Amino acid sequence: MKIAQIAPLVESVPPRLYGGTERIVSYLTEELVDQGHDVTLFASGDSQTSARLVSCCPEALRLTKVKDPLPYHLLMLDDVGRHADSFDVLHFHTDLVHYAIFRDVLPRTVTTLHGRLDCIGLPPLYHRFSDAPLVSISRSQRTPLPGSLNWAACIPHGLPHDMLRPLPSPAGSYLAFLGRISPEKRPDRAIEIAAQVGRELHIAAKIDAVDRDYWRCHIEPLVRRHPNVRYVGEINEREKADFLGNAAALLFPIDWPEPFGLVMIEAMACGTPVIAWNNGSVPEVIDPGVTGFVVDSIAEAAVAVDAALRLDRRRIRAAFERRFTAGRMATDYVRLYRRLAGASDAPVHLLPTPAATLQAAE
Repeated sequence: MKIAQIAPLVESVPPRLYGGTERIVSYLTEELVDQGHDVTLFASGDSQTSARLVSCCPEALRLTKVKDPLPYHLLMLDDVGRHADSFDVLHFHTDLVHYAIFRDVLPRTVTTLHGRLDCIGLPPLYHRFSDAPLVSISRSQRTPLPGSLNWAACIPHGLPHDMLRPLPSPAGSYLAFLGRISPEKRPDRAIEIAAQVGRELHIAAKIDAVDRDYWRCHIEPLVRRHPNVRYVGEINEREKADFLGNAAALLFPIDWPEPFGLVMIEAMACGTPVIAWNNGSVPEVIDPGVTGFVVDSIAEAAVAVDAALRLDRRRIRAAFERRFTAGRMATDYVRLYRRLAGASDAPVHLLPTPAATLQAAE
């Protein structure tokens, strides 16, 4: 199939550090190419891919002085539209910005929603474009918008099979917190759990500008107060295998409707059990007593730590291989692509096709 993957431009594909959506776009794109499909990736020019890359800005916008990414995304959508006839299906990862532009060809598109959907203003928009095929990354993600939307599939995320592997002999006895320092991620809960069970807690997390006050006023004082807590900062993909693989367990004490929670399956790929709060997608991802435990309180989490240490790390890895590989994810998407491409045999005519070819656009 000829497939267009349209990524956000804030981060490169894959991102250099934090960036969940762009990482999934990368994993999916590379797996589709490996499976023999003709894939074109619309992304920032510093992206790395084995697909055909159409550069829509020189580098990821987060690395520049750009304040408003919207103009760049609109220019990218114009590029996509000019070459829409070249593809069997257009796969958008840009939330809602493309709907009005691509209204006439929506049956040949699919949009994966990567974020939360309980924001004010979203219901009227999604209901206006209720014929747009949507993919959720968990069932719980759909809860705020149950109505008559065109939910084409629920496709959980996946990781490359060999990107993270269990370590033969995990060396650490520490608990791990990985992700982002923010109120909804609740690193304060992780610190309290570690204090109750008397174990070290290693925090590997990004601090966004919007969360610096939260870090400075709430979390940094807790880190200083507890000698068993170590903040290691933001880590890259290469460092995750050691960080997660050597941990006794991953703490995922979220306080928000998490749409998926990629870090949970990263831990599972390393054979590391997960102790997670009963919010959002967590019950869909964790198999209690197999890959970890779903809890509702700090007291339950503290009890779950000892139980998690007794779980078979080989079974945790096996559950990952069965449910959360990039190969499974790509296969699910291809099944959907074929259904969408067969929905209409008419050519796509969004904009007048210029004389320039797609190769010239590169």
